[in-house]
Amino acid sequence: MRIWSQALEMAAATPPERNRYVDFLRAVSILFVVVGHWLIATLYYVDGDVTPGHLLESRPGMHWVTWLFQVMPIFFIVGGYSNAVSLESARRKSVGYAGWLAARLHRLVAPLLIVLVAWAAFAVVMNVAEVPGKTIQFVSRASLIPTWFLAIYIMVVILAPFAYQLWRRFGFLSFWMFVALAALTDVAFFAADLEWLGWTNYFWVWLAVHQLGFAWRDERIGGAGMLLVNAAIAFIVLYLLIFKGPYPLAMVSSPDDGASNTLPPKVTLLVLGLVQFGVLLALEGPMRRVLARVRLWAATVLINSMIMTVYLWHMSVMAAVAALLYYTGGFGLGVEPGTPAWWYTRPIWIGMLLVILLPVAMSLSIFERRPRRVDAPVPAAARQIIGAVMLCLGLAILAMFGYGGSPIVGLDKGAFVLVIVGAGISGLLPRFK
Repeated sequence: MRIWSQALEMAAATPPERNRYVDFLRAVSILFVVVGHWLIATLYYVDGDVTPGHLLESRPGMHWVTWLFQVMPIFFIVGGYSNAVSLESARRKSVGYAGWLAARLHRLVAPLLIVLVAWAAFAVVMNVAEVPGKTIQFVSRASLIPTWFLAIYIMVVILAPFAYQLWRRFGFLSFWMFVALAALTDVAFFAADLEWLGWTNYFWVWLAVHQLGFAWRDERIGGAGMLLVNAAIAFIVLYLLIFKGPYPLAMVSSPDDGASNTLPPKVTLLVLGLVQFGVLLALEGPMRRVLARVRLWAATVLINSMIMTVYLWHMSVMAAVAALLYYTGGFGLGVEPGTPAWWYTRPIWIGMLLVILLPVAMSLSIFERRPRRVDAPVPAAARQIIGAVMLCLGLAILAMFGYGGSPIVGLDKGAFVLVIVGAGISGLLPRFK
């Protein structure tokens, strides 16, 4: 395959100073998210009808599994490391904030716009075909759920240079500052019933985790022994917060009416990030030696070349497969979720989805791999920020309600307009000669 040959060539040309473990963790963390979503979202075909479900609702005893599949802290740690590298490179090349931000936003938003526009078109087609509105809303919302992450990550990227300056000046004190803000926000959320304030933890929690990436880049993380000790301490704290405190066991959104560790984010996600940071960084030395092998590194390069496309489209692929199986008589969907038979068939289900997702991702990842045109004008920083905030607001609404499911008539259309206008203001819409 030509794409594998290209990956091998890129792998062989990798500079020796590149930390391959960063790329490996990025790839593995996203693949964990993909598999986790495919497990948690359940479908049960009975008497000619499909019942969508949530594994954590039908099998509450499985909540502990989310401790393994909640890997968003890893992605923010990797993001901190990568943003530090790119900021250092921009400084060496005398590239200002606006130029740096334009390049970072392009990589994130280009594949995102494709999936949002595609689902807007799908929603129109389904509406013309007189598909029930609830079905359109459910399918589009399920497919766009992965995009919520980019809404907050883009905001963290906007703030990354400021956060990096805090790190360079104050070191770990900057990390603990964000930890304190996250903890105080949780106190206000639970003790003072200020639930609206809890939403600010989208910033404090993830900025704190992002600072750990800066620490990793500066090699201020200690040896493997110290990392494991810190991970053990963080695990004890996490255990106490959950089993002695007000936090739920599930580390992803739970369908019940109780508190959630993710909506809005709680300090438990930060502490989980510390556990993951300690364990995974303790393995960095041997893993970097393993990644010196060309084929494993080439596979990592290949996955990372389309990682955002894989992430953004994996639920759409599942929705398409589920629709196809439904119209063929519910083949493969007649096993009750959570039963032993269901678990035995999960490798087949996940394998089938992966086989379908990979060619889809390979064909659409051209938008992710296409670099920003060197002659493209760089909008002013303020203009980019305003446009990106508009984009993120529209994105958050679409991720929450999908197309056709918003409580206010026309809100989904307004959200889509916000995304497109915001992208245009930020200079992120494609330009062709």
